Order: sequence, then C-alpha cells, then structure tokens
Amino acid sequence: MEKMTSLKVNCWLQWLTVTLALLSGVPAMPVDVDRVCMAPSTAKYRLTFTGQWTQTAFPKHYPLYRPPAQWSPIIGVTHSSDYHIWQRNEYASNGVREFSERGEAWTLIKEVEAAGEWIQSVYGLFSAPAVVGGTGQAITEFEVYARHSLLSFIVRIVPSPDWFVGIDSLNLCEGDNWIENISLDLYPYDAGTDSGFTFSSPNFETIPQDKITQITASFPSHPANSFYYPRLKHLPPIAKVSLTKIKNNQIFSLPIQPTQSNQIPSDNEIDRSLINTPLDCEVSVWSPWGLCKGQCGERGVKHRTRYIHMHPANNGAACPPLEEKKLCIPDNCV
Repeated sequence: MEKMTSLKVNCWLQWLTVTLALLSGVPAMPVDVDRVCMAPSTAKYRLTFTGQWTQTAFPKHYPLYRPPAQWSPIIGVTHSSDYHIWQRNEYASNGVREFSERGEAWTLIKEVEAAGEWIQSVYGLFSAPAVVGGTGQAITEFEVYARHSLLSFIVRIVPSPDWFVGIDSLNLCEGDNWIENISLDLYPYDAGTDSGFTFSSPNFETIPQDKITQITASFPSHPANSFYYPRLKHLPPIAKVSLTKIKNNQIFSLPIQPTQSNQIPSDNEIDRSLINTPLDCEVSVWSPWGLCKGQCGERGVKHRTRYIHMHPANNGAACPPLEEKKLCIPDNCV
C-alpha cells in the first residue's frame, strides 16, 4: 500500500519509544582518538522537517490523488562513525528497500536495533509523524552522545518507486562544542531497488540491485523521469531540515500523530513555495504518413500527426505543431 493506516503508524511509532529507551543505555565502542568528540557528554536537539514539494517547483507528474504528494514518517538514528542507516553509492539494506518502496519500517528498525546490540554503534532511535501533503512540517526531538555524535535519517517520498530524502552521518559536534543551529536543503535519492521512472510507476524490481544515487535534473537522463528537467542545472530543494540545540532540560517524547499545526509552513518557508520550475511541452514521435489524397492527374496531400505527452507549465516552451502535411502524387490512380 502507498499509505500506512494511522493504526499501523501509531503501532510502530509507539514501539520506537520502547526501543529508544533500550538503545539509549548501550555503552559505546572505542573509537579513533582523532574522531572523539570533546563536547559535554550529551546534547538535545529539535529537528524540524519541512516539505517543499510543490506543484510549481516540481510540475512534472505532480501527484494530486491516489495518493497525493506527501511524506512518510521520519526514521532517524544517532550513532558513531562505524554505522550508516543508508549511504550514497552503496547498496541499500533490506530495511531501506522496504521503507523506500512501501513505507514499511519494521525491518529497518530491526536493523538499527541489531547495530545497537551487536556493534554498539547506535545511541538513539527516533521518529517524527508523517506530513500529509507535499508541504508542511514535522517536528521531533532527539539526544546525541559525545561518542555517538552523528545524525542520520530517512523520509520516503510518497508516492514513488523507491525515492527518499535524508541525511547520512551529519556530525553535530565540532571539537569541544555542540553545533547550536544548522539548516540543510534536501534532494531526492533513488534507493536502487525499483526501476520505475515516475511517482506512480508500478513495481518494477531492479535486477541486479543498483547502488543508492542522488536524483538530479538530468539523471536519470530519461525524458519519462518525474525529476527530469533538462533546462535546469540543479533541482530546487524538495525539502529542508533545521536542527536547533535545546538549552533547557526537556523530557524527551515522541510525537505519535501528526497535528494540523505542523502542516503549516512558517513565513520563511512560504517564499520557497513560490519557486516556478519551467516545464517544457513534451510530444510524441510523428505517426507514419497517411495516404495521399487527391484527384488523379493532380498533386495530392498527405498528413502525419503527433500528440502531447506533457503540457507546458510555468512559462515552459510551448508545444510545437501537432500536424504536418506535404504534397504527394495520389497512389490510387490507374
């Protein structure tokens, strides 16, 4: 299913709360002395995920229904340098495959738990609720530890074949200080497990599996791809994450359900929604020439046609002529 039921989401989010409590007490593995964070042992952060997936910024194949554009819940971990929940130019795990293709988090959570138990590289596991639209916000809080100062998370693009956004191993520690604030633009990634080109493509397993790659305006270089905008040098950011260090001692809690308030973008985000990405008209190849029609002894005319694949938007190039004709000699004369 493209969309989890609220009951299913609530169930595994509540399980995350229990898992977090178990993982937070895991002792740290020794790490290279040059990579040791010298900041005070723990710090708490507020993470704000903001969707910027608008029809004006991404007009091609923008999903309006069944289901409309939206974001899955966030799955995040704080960890040491010997762990990656996902990594560019590496193969996705089974957990990442299931999450990026179907939004199912059980296997991914089990993988995180195993990393915490076996190699003691995960300090915390957290989540945030789904964003029920292409734009909007989800907010959560998490804790980092001096020897587990890296943050990673993943959010599925819904609907999509196996596309997601996220961060891999962002270090929140600089020397003997925790970073106070940081904001990062997010761009789409392909998990390399499904070969669909469009947001609503049917399942088409990639065999053999590809590595995780960043999707750009020109890669994959296929006109059918939903992110293919050959006139752009770079895609606009499809989302944004902001991290703010919390100074007071607040009780950590996981939001279980999205609320109406976290779907409203702030003033700073409204300007991003005004990005207008030009979408050029796309047409089919020409049909074969038709029969030559005319009177015997005179020149006739034959036609060929093509049709529109994609109408232009946001001042994109207009559609070329859809019909051509040329003179011919009728072939039905005796």
